[in-house]
Amino acid sequence: MTAGRLPEVATVGNLVEKASDIAVMLDQAGEIQGITVNPDSASLGCLDHWVGRRFDSFLTNESAEKFSNRFYAMTADPDLEPRSMELNHKDNATWEFPVRYTMHRVADGGILLFGRDMQPLAEVQQRLLREQLARESDHQKLRAGQTLFRIVFEESETPLVVVDPEKARINEINSAAASLLGSTAETLRGNILPQAFDGRRRGEFMDALRTAATADVDCGIEAVSRRNGRILNLRPRFFRVAGDLVLLCRLDVVDDGASAGPEFSNLLLSLYGATSDAVVLTDARGSIREANDAFLTMADAMQIRDVQDQSMADFLLRGSVDLKLMLDSAAQKGRMSHYGAQVKSAIGTRTPVDISVTRLRQQGGDTGFGLIIRDVSASQVPEAERSNVMVSDEAMQNVMDLVGTRSLKELVSATSEVVEKLCIETAVQLTDNNRVAAAEMLGLSRQSLYVKLRKYGLLKSADGD
Repeated sequence: MTAGRLPEVATVGNLVEKASDIAVMLDQAGEIQGITVNPDSASLGCLDHWVGRRFDSFLTNESAEKFSNRFYAMTADPDLEPRSMELNHKDNATWEFPVRYTMHRVADGGILLFGRDMQPLAEVQQRLLREQLARESDHQKLRAGQTLFRIVFEESETPLVVVDPEKARINEINSAAASLLGSTAETLRGNILPQAFDGRRRGEFMDALRTAATADVDCGIEAVSRRNGRILNLRPRFFRVAGDLVLLCRLDVVDDGASAGPEFSNLLLSLYGATSDAVVLTDARGSIREANDAFLTMADAMQIRDVQDQSMADFLLRGSVDLKLMLDSAAQKGRMSHYGAQVKSAIGTRTPVDISVTRLRQQGGDTGFGLIIRDVSASQVPEAERSNVMVSDEAMQNVMDLVGTRSLKELVSATSEVVEKLCIETAVQLTDNNRVAAAEMLGLSRQSLYVKLRKYGLLKSADGD
């Protein structure tokens, strides 16, 4: 025990030393009568000079107020349950250390404080705080580096593509490279690189890139952009990023593919993306290969992947009937304009449209089609007005004049024949006198259509057209 030992026997003093890091005996006025420091708590040092002085004189201001409130509550209420409290000591004006105390009353009316040194825990907390600040600083530096990379990468005039060599997926692509491929960086990012080129299979294409990247001489591989037919030379190089290999490909133009130059191609690309009319490119069978944002909006599709490789017939109300009519006419004449139809979206909404179709010749002799689809719902005649136009006032008057001269059954039969004749004339006109398509549109067999054409005297006029 140190000077001013606690008034207990030696065995009790040893027990107090082992049970706590520091034990302080106070009288009823808060003056220190004795103090004991555990020999294992060397960081507390020698505190013999505290004896005979007020305990709160060695506390910081906030801790002194906390101690006073608890001390006077304990002396006023002997039955008050002891609770722990953390106090910050100060000594020699520069040395501060935290101690967690529990306060206990003793037989002579004094107060005994048992304390645990909190300096090790405080040091650990400070170390964790410093490490957290260091990590946040490193994270900010990393984000700044990533931002700088993206700015420099995007602003570079050199067309660049960063590719995962295992999955063949485009990790990053700048606007210069996306423009050469006939699309935008947002559309291409995350897609499979070989799919951007005509006639290239993934395995063969990636093997060729790896071979070119590891060759002793600077060489590349040639490929034809699927979207605009431009011939490009890809020059790959391997890099290691965070332990993973990536391919950085530079794109060089071999053949511009457009006599008007790249400026004209960029303008066409801008028009394709910004026009309010839907633009769809299909293969010879009508399967969608590309579509702009206007069509995705009309079809209620989130992204190009939702409609790609689907038949255009899936988005037309009359399905394969409409598609066959348009593609056959465009294949024979080179183009077809002003075909009325309805586009149905993924959620079932219908939009009346006017469609123009053009046959497209691609490199290698393949045939495709380009469709320009214009929403005409705003200019369409309302249903009530359209019904009045289909059945003229004169026709309605003729029917009304028959009332009283014939039975209702005969009147309904006569009226239905007028409507049937009108529907057949409309179908023949819409299909440009293609009777097979007209029969399919009306849900009739070809033979039944011929019978009805003869019945209403439409066969000769149809043949004359």
